[in-house]
Amino acid sequence: MPGRDLNVTEFSPALPSTELCRPPLAQAVRFCRDLTRHHSKTFYLGSRLFSPPERAAVWAVYAACRAGDDIVDEAGGGDSGRELREWRGRIDAAFAGHPADDPISRALAWAVAHYPIPHSAFAELHEGLNMDLRGHEYRELDDLLLYCRRVAGVVGFMVAPISGYRGGAETLHYALQLGQAMQLTNVLRDVGEDLGRGRVYLPQSLLAEYGLSRAALERCRQGEPLGPGYRALMRHLGDLARQGYAEGRAGIPRLEGRGPLAVLTAARAYEGILDDLERGGYDNFGRRAYVSGRRKLLMLPQAWWELRTLDAAHG
Repeated sequence: MPGRDLNVTEFSPALPSTELCRPPLAQAVRFCRDLTRHHSKTFYLGSRLFSPPERAAVWAVYAACRAGDDIVDEAGGGDSGRELREWRGRIDAAFAGHPADDPISRALAWAVAHYPIPHSAFAELHEGLNMDLRGHEYRELDDLLLYCRRVAGVVGFMVAPISGYRGGAETLHYALQLGQAMQLTNVLRDVGEDLGRGRVYLPQSLLAEYGLSRAALERCRQGEPLGPGYRALMRHLGDLARQGYAEGRAGIPRLEGRGPLAVLTAARAYEGILDDLERGGYDNFGRRAYVSGRRKLLMLPQAWWELRTLDAAHG
């Protein structure tokens, strides 16, 4: 279908649709909204700042991505690969205009019919989810960054066309950097939790460089104090995530409508998780870094003011 691949130079937002007020689409959108709010309060905060039709599309995209992620998270048998292929089939059917009879598929079909969301972004997400199914260890930093690109960076490719944007491929590059930084933040926040599920996303080469190993991580999970090497590794990867946030911010003023404030608010909230992790001495075994609801609300005027600064710098 024309306008659906990443070579398109610019996207503009679609017009609102009265279909959103009619069941069963309205019910499907509410389902996606509730799923987004339940699984990611940080992402949900930013999504609320889009216009009503845009936020409906953003919720549909998030719910579709989350459905694939849930298959991987709950993997425990030989059926996971089949379930992931079936998930991909539902995505493809939604893009073809023949959605399956479930709320996520109905909402996604509406979203891709009204906004030029690239089908190829979901194909790349599928590859990232397959990486998770094949194994939970990465040898080099580049392997981890590829994973972050595929499972989260491409979400920027999905959201930018919903907002509308200027600047073509360069703007998509900034969106990719922002998405990667958010996923790297998730990785750092969830080291202990992931280890409990048999997953280690920290690259083996970096663990060795900082005098660490999987066995050392297991000891930390059992209550052994964190050593300076571990904190140094967390600081190194945290700095890398902050570089991604800084680079990604340059593309935010190129978004249209309410997109800049929505995306910047979400970015500030995700980066706030890094701040909390740092304040807690990088202890991601005994506590879970987070941003309180009160702090998130305070980020709204902060994001508005920062956006004025970004507009002045890039205008």
